[in-house]
Amino acid sequence: MQIFRGFHHPGVAASCALTIGNFDGVHRGHQAILALLMAEARQRGLAGCVLTFEPHPRDYFAQVTRQPDLAPARIGTLRDKLHDVAACGVDQTIVLPFDARLAAQPPQTFIDQVLVAGLGARYVLVGDDFRFGAKRAGDYAMLDAAGQRQGFDVARMMSYEAHGLRVSSTAVRQALAEGRMQDAAALLGRPYAISGHVVPGRKLGRALGASQPGREDGFRTLNLRFKHWKPAASGIFAVRVHGLGDAPLPGVANLGVRPSLDANDVNGGRVLLETHCLQWPAHLGAEGGYGKIVRVELLHKLHDERRYTSLHALTTGIAQDCQDARAFFAQRGAG
Repeated sequence: MQIFRGFHHPGVAASCALTIGNFDGVHRGHQAILALLMAEARQRGLAGCVLTFEPHPRDYFAQVTRQPDLAPARIGTLRDKLHDVAACGVDQTIVLPFDARLAAQPPQTFIDQVLVAGLGARYVLVGDDFRFGAKRAGDYAMLDAAGQRQGFDVARMMSYEAHGLRVSSTAVRQALAEGRMQDAAALLGRPYAISGHVVPGRKLGRALGASQPGREDGFRTLNLRFKHWKPAASGIFAVRVHGLGDAPLPGVANLGVRPSLDANDVNGGRVLLETHCLQWPAHLGAEGGYGKIVRVELLHKLHDERRYTSLHALTTGIAQDCQDARAFFAQRGAG
């Protein structure tokens, strides 16, 4: 899949079948839209294109109005969104910066400048709740009328339901916030996962537990920075790590701001996913994880983040988390 920041690039297809949305999580409803989009694109001999936005429009308005509660909890990173869209067979994705200019753009101008002149849309597929343009003034009826005047087809897909329940990013966020990882996986069509480059951390995990029998290497962790400040999930999880070898590795992970022993040291408020593999691959050595791209599947929530009052309490807590994670994998036959 080709990825473009904006549509003023020579590689962007001259005409396309297009769908528009934030696609946070790329859940089963999104997947159904993308499957229909690509079927129409192939039938029409067009490139199948996704138009999405970064930051999320609600993130933008939360920042400019200084109302952080307006921002949605983020299900996935941009990297993960693009990976999951590509897995659906889409030809190209346009990531459009959501800024003051776009926020103020009237609906008809968005149609003229972005859909028609910018992307050459010949077919536009949207969800049943699609709104666009300044103050969300544009709707499906307006888009359909414009299509009839300006020569592109417009279609909408009604809500996707599973077991009588609407599949939506809101439903996924709620499941993740409540630690219902199996429900989230059912809505997503796959285990919830976060991916990224492994970056150096404080290396505190190596020292913790090193004095315990069998823990000479401490609790070595793989650190991924979750750039968005408000992830949909948080806490301690039993996880499965892909990207360190031929087979995924079981582990335990902390997703959050890592409540620390020093009240002034919470990683600057940044969210981290810190993962300890229960079986560290010997061939990687102590530093072998750095720079690798890994995907961490969060399979089961053990508990919320906790603040420990001493290094000993922290070490004991991590050891218990490892024990509980091993029990989880043993129960499901993957320990």
